[in-house]
Amino acid sequence: MIEKKEKFKPDYSKIVYIDEDKITHNPHNLPYAHTVGSAIIFPEDKERIKSTSMSAMVEQTNMQMKQIHDQMELLVHQANKLKERVAIAEEIYNAEMGFKPITGHTYHLYEKEDGKNVLSMIGPNEWGRSWKYSHYIATARLMGDHTWDIKNKSEA
Repeated sequence: MIEKKEKFKPDYSKIVYIDEDKITHNPHNLPYAHTVGSAIIFPEDKERIKSTSMSAMVEQTNMQMKQIHDQMELLVHQANKLKERVAIAEEIYNAEMGFKPITGHTYHLYEKEDGKNVLSMIGPNEWGRSWKYSHYIATARLMGDHTWDIKNKSEA
């Protein structure tokens, strides 16, 4: 005959009870390794992370501030050059002209002995001994939009 196996009945007297406060049902949420084979987890140094992030942010903003400063300096330089062009152009248009300036040609502005300005086609180094003005002011080229591109300006 075939023997019947008895059902296994655990011996409850030998079971060790574990306190529910000392175990977790979600070990993946623990801030430390929960088994011998688990990866090592180091606690994060939050102050160091903040310090590193803060210094990187300060470096980045300083770099951007320098770029903005350089752009402002460039704009100021361009504005000053534009003001200089306008001043010379006003002097040219208020000067005496014995001809009609042609677009694309270069002209020279001089001051006469009586203080009036005159526009000439002859450059300061082309006069030779027949120089008849008190001093040279500027050399400019008439652009297509009737503005003047200043090629040279006297220091005085």
